[in-house]
Amino acid sequence: MATDWQQLSRDVEALLKEARRQVIAKMHQTLTVDEKTGRKDLVTNVDKGNEQFLIRAIRQLDPQAQVLGEEGFGDNVTSVKGRLWIVDPIDGTMNFVKQRDNFAMMIGIYQDGVGQLGFIYDVMNDVLYHGGPQLGGVWANQQQLGAPADLALADGLIGMSSPLVIKDVAHTQAIVHASAGMRVYGSAGIEMINIMLGKTLGYISYLKPWDFAAGQVLLNTLGVRTSTIDGQPLDMLSSNLVLVATKQAQRDILQIEEDDVSL
Repeated sequence: MATDWQQLSRDVEALLKEARRQVIAKMHQTLTVDEKTGRKDLVTNVDKGNEQFLIRAIRQLDPQAQVLGEEGFGDNVTSVKGRLWIVDPIDGTMNFVKQRDNFAMMIGIYQDGVGQLGFIYDVMNDVLYHGGPQLGGVWANQQQLGAPADLALADGLIGMSSPLVIKDVAHTQAIVHASAGMRVYGSAGIEMINIMLGKTLGYISYLKPWDFAAGQVLLNTLGVRTSTIDGQPLDMLSSNLVLVATKQAQRDILQIEEDDVSL
């Protein structure tokens, strides 16, 4: 049976709105905060509970699909064959814990490794960015977005992971120097929203599949490129040093990488 992508998108939108309602209700309660790999890599009871809620609902919507979740409540995914849902229940957990702001919920839906639908929910601003090739565009709630301007690196701001720049990984200091300036939001979802809105022209960070799956679908639909830092396709089942950028900015950044520029 052919997939009704329009209906599936509506179902996911309703699911995420209910998840948002639950997250907002829990925000003012005492959080249980644990460390994963260290004190700057946090997980809360809300992350875990939200992922469990989302995955239960996804299994009802799409029983044959695989689900990859950040907190481990999905499947042990070893192949992108078939339908794959990739879920980040709270993206920007440090922001969620420290600011109660600047965090997102994200779902990417892939078919045989190809992105079909993406959803990034800016929770506190109550704006759901959704769409993909199956819908023929990207929307912020009900407003369709146009493609962001194809700016060169020198003409715009770039989002960065601050540890990369501090350690000058992959010539990130030279990239920042060549841009109009650096911004750090602390959430891959919020970073990708800013690119969709044309507020920044790119983003570089070490990301796992749940960090970039939804954004890749949305940004590619808008003509923004996603790749590894050296221009290769992203591995949907492992960590990547990810470069998201306008076409011109990607060319500029790849040239810096090729030239082995240093400050």
